[in-house]
Amino acid sequence: VMSSGSYDYFQFVQQWPPTNCRVRSKCSKPRPLQNFTIHGLWPSNYSNPKKPSNCAGSRFNFTKMYPQLRSELKMSWPDVESGNDTKFWEDEWNKHGKCSEGMLNQMQYFERSHEMWDSYNITEILKNASIVPSAKQIWKYSDIVSPIKAATHRTPALRCKRDPAHSNIQWLHEVVFCYEYNALKQIDCNRTAGCWNNVDIKFQ
Repeated sequence: VMSSGSYDYFQFVQQWPPTNCRVRSKCSKPRPLQNFTIHGLWPSNYSNPKKPSNCAGSRFNFTKMYPQLRSELKMSWPDVESGNDTKFWEDEWNKHGKCSEGMLNQMQYFERSHEMWDSYNITEILKNASIVPSAKQIWKYSDIVSPIKAATHRTPALRCKRDPAHSNIQWLHEVVFCYEYNALKQIDCNRTAGCWNNVDIKFQ
């Protein structure tokens, strides 16, 4: 069903590429990027954070991705699995971006996403708190949220992937920032399911 695209807020989702590669085990690059990159900017509803999606509206148009924007997004929003950046952008716009087209046109949607990525460097924020990728170290949810919250003055949400081999371990996969309806002001995220309570988190 094509939804009309009514939404309450945005989830700005950044992913940790090594977790993608570990879980999906199909990454084109031998060593995944060691910094958080964009997964998407998702218009969301409080009642159902996964909606709306696949709204009616303008299909992705590559000609709107001017050269400077493309080169910025290749840093902030690469396709870490197959290396097909343009296809990734197209899929994200067609599934999510169109739903907020009344607020952000395609060009603004991608420009704004890059600005969000650029405004807080999660990899650096964690590093400054001595949270760095490690095969041995384990963390609690609050350990990872605290420095991000201190830097942004807003509560992020974390998403994890279960370690298939160890039921008592989960891998940090995504950090979510929330923004109000116009995608300008950051707000607190509700902690929706994304990491299991009382299961240790690995950042590797």
